[in-house]
Amino acid sequence: MASTESRSITEEERAKLIQAAFEGVKAREHSYSPYSKFRVGAALLSSEGKIIKGANIENASYGGTICAERTALVKAASEGIRTFCALAVTTDVAASISPCGMCRQFMREFCQLSMPVLLVPADYNAQHPDGVDGKGSIQNITMGELLPFSFGPEDLERSRE
Repeated sequence: MASTESRSITEEERAKLIQAAFEGVKAREHSYSPYSKFRVGAALLSSEGKIIKGANIENASYGGTICAERTALVKAASEGIRTFCALAVTTDVAASISPCGMCRQFMREFCQLSMPVLLVPADYNAQHPDGVDGKGSIQNITMGELLPFSFGPEDLERSRE
């Protein structure tokens, strides 16, 4: 269940989170995407300051594929880490790509609606964090903006008639 605690992230944490997301994409041994050839990396920042990385892992049955965002969340949750401050997602495409619908709902289980989600394009350059000529800029959104009118664990606690 998503925590009710919240904290902002520092610039140093933000930079490390973005770098960790890129590590999931660039290291071919991490992203297993032989079918789509669409590599995705994600990195979660826990409330304790730990970064958990994930990469997409495809499967010949397609339905068995797990996205980078869910990989990171499953790794964290299976280790008892269930509160997060931020998520960064990147691909090897020179545009910001947002998480799929299934990932958005999965993220909603563990992430506050106010949690920042950084959509990082492949052409992002840390030397020019705001982009150059309209290219390479990060889209900063919240979980609530990513999944408006969402259904979450607290909704199961509502009284029924």
